[in-house]
Amino acid sequence: MPPKESSLTDVEIEIADRIADRVVDRLTDHLADHSGDAPIASSVEPPAGFAEISSNPAAASLLQILSSGKAIAVGFIFVHLWLTLQGMSFRWGTFNYVDRYEGWARRGLEYGYWPVLDFDWVYPIGAIVPLTLPTLGNSTTDAYQVLWTVLVYGLSAVALWRLTVSSPRGWVAAWWWLAFLAALGPIWVTRLEGVIAPLMLVAWVEIRHRPELAVVLATIGAWIKIVPGVLVLAMATCVGSVRDGLRRIVLPGAVVSAVIVGLALLGGAGTRVFGVFGEQHNRSLQVESVAATAFSIARLWNPDIRFENNPAIATIEVVYPTVETVASVLDVALIVSVLALLALTFFVVRRRPELTIDALLVGSYAVMLAMVVFNKVGSPQFAAWIGPPVAAGLALAGPQVRRLWLGPAVGLLGVALLTHAIFPLDYVSFLNGHVWMITLAAARNLGYVALLGLALWRLIQMWRVGLERGDDLLGLDLGIAEEHGGIFAEEQRVLHPGVSGGQGALEDDHLGGPPHL
Repeated sequence: MPPKESSLTDVEIEIADRIADRVVDRLTDHLADHSGDAPIASSVEPPAGFAEISSNPAAASLLQILSSGKAIAVGFIFVHLWLTLQGMSFRWGTFNYVDRYEGWARRGLEYGYWPVLDFDWVYPIGAIVPLTLPTLGNSTTDAYQVLWTVLVYGLSAVALWRLTVSSPRGWVAAWWWLAFLAALGPIWVTRLEGVIAPLMLVAWVEIRHRPELAVVLATIGAWIKIVPGVLVLAMATCVGSVRDGLRRIVLPGAVVSAVIVGLALLGGAGTRVFGVFGEQHNRSLQVESVAATAFSIARLWNPDIRFENNPAIATIEVVYPTVETVASVLDVALIVSVLALLALTFFVVRRRPELTIDALLVGSYAVMLAMVVFNKVGSPQFAAWIGPPVAAGLALAGPQVRRLWLGPAVGLLGVALLTHAIFPLDYVSFLNGHVWMITLAAARNLGYVALLGLALWRLIQMWRVGLERGDDLLGLDLGIAEEHGGIFAEEQRVLHPGVSGGQGALEDDHLGGPPHL
């Protein structure tokens, strides 16, 4: 019989070309990873127009410099020097909370009157530790402020290093993170966010290869300021089995929590160890919150709407007859939105298990945004909550998914800049109801809402597409498992036991892939 004539369709040719491209990329990455003189990100995937950049010696040299650890270290120094100068210039508005931290810590050390142990507190009991550390070996407020800053910068340095070496694209994420911190300004340094933001960043980076460590760090952070616990909840939606969930999520978190709660009970905290949740419920609508935007605008023509200081927690809140109703609605909306986004993440992982890491990154990012958008507090430093998942997304996202982090990265930089412009640069104008500052605040809050809407849309797109080969997620080409058909079976990103063969997304920097969650 004559040999059967064979022909390749356009789709098959395209798939073959993409497989070949991935093989070349993997070989290049492998050689770069084993080159002693290679920069941190020598295996970064070439962007569009890379050929033109490579042919330009100046541009190529700049790219190599930026991807080096020394350049990132210099960037770290300059950004944190800038933050220090900013903090000193607006010391009255930035370090006022650090002074409160010192007061709580010194009363505990000198009189044995500790938050949570002896009275209800607005923070979880774990916050006592970072607040107390700067008091050791000194007795002045200036020394406390310096040591607090040193503590925050030390944690920031460790987090930046871990982000940089997390993947071949870590250097890109590191530069974005530094730009984000500079854009946000000193507010995060002089709040507990200076402690939890680095913890959150490292936890997000570790979800791929050390999920247990990620849970430990996120749980520690949650006992300092609650919100890092969101990552633990998001990771729980991605487990492949009850056994994995118990071993990798529940056990590490339970051990950390048991130690902290046990020490608190030994210290006499009693039920106050969980009192922080009641404290949050009793708070009213803070003027910077997203929900307060309508009141801020209406205040321009309605003199009955007032901004008044709450001295007990050093915040300024909206005073108007309907405010308490709005605050109560937000209490419910916050819980509902978080649960809904976690449920959507769960279904995305079940429907597209080869995108588990990407779904976890997008889902946890969306939940963090919901924690800000539906939060009745809305302090300016809350922007620091959103940065870690975005930085992790830039570093860890799959080859075709990572392009979708460009919008959140740029958008969050804009939100950070607007936040900085409001506080501390001209907070008084905002409180006094100046039109242009009210407009900036409204734009910032609309930015949060837009970012949440975009994150929700991304999750819905990922959920709507099934596991059929050839799907491209509504034209966005998010599905990356179909690119290689199992050629790199030993390198798959598989966190869900239902995925085998060629259905895992490629790991871009480490062979062997992460353990099952």
